[in-house]
Amino acid sequence: MENGAAEAVIIKVDKGTEEAGLLLEFAENFSWLEVKEHTVKQLRFWEFEDWETPFAAVVGGRIVGMAAIMKTDYYPLPDIYPWITTVFVSEEYRGRRLSEKLIEYANRYAKSLGFTRTYIPSEHTGLYEKYGYRYRRDIVNYGGGTDRLYVKDLE
Repeated sequence: MENGAAEAVIIKVDKGTEEAGLLLEFAENFSWLEVKEHTVKQLRFWEFEDWETPFAAVVGGRIVGMAAIMKTDYYPLPDIYPWITTVFVSEEYRGRRLSEKLIEYANRYAKSLGFTRTYIPSEHTGLYEKYGYRYRRDIVNYGGGTDRLYVKDLE
C-alpha cells in the first residue's frame, strides 16, 4: 500500500462479536445517508437470517468498509438472490480496491453455500462491470426509483 499503509483484511462478521459492535459503530458514522438508518437498524437488531451476513474491510484493527449478502434487498423480487448489498468504503480508503475485495469475499462465501450467481443493484454504470458483473435489466425499488440489476455467474 502507498505510504506504508497496512493491507486490508476482509472478514465475515458474526452476531455478538466485538467486530459486530465495531461494524455498527462504523455504520453509525458513515456518509452514505440514503442507507445509513436502515443499515444501523439492521446491525443493531441483527436482522440477518440463515446464511445472510455482513462483511468488513479491516485495516490496522479499524473497520474501513463493509458489504453484506442478503436474501432480499430494496426490491420486490423474491426470486432473485443472493444480493450483495451495502457496499461502502470510507472516503479516505477509496482507490485501494477494497470494494472489489469485499465483493470477491462475498462471492466466495456465496459459492461456498452452493449459489451459482450473485446480484448487485446500483444506479451506477461502469462500476460493477469491472468486477465481472453484467447488466441484466432495470428494476424498480420499493421507493419507486429505477436501478440497474447486475448479475455475476460464480465460477
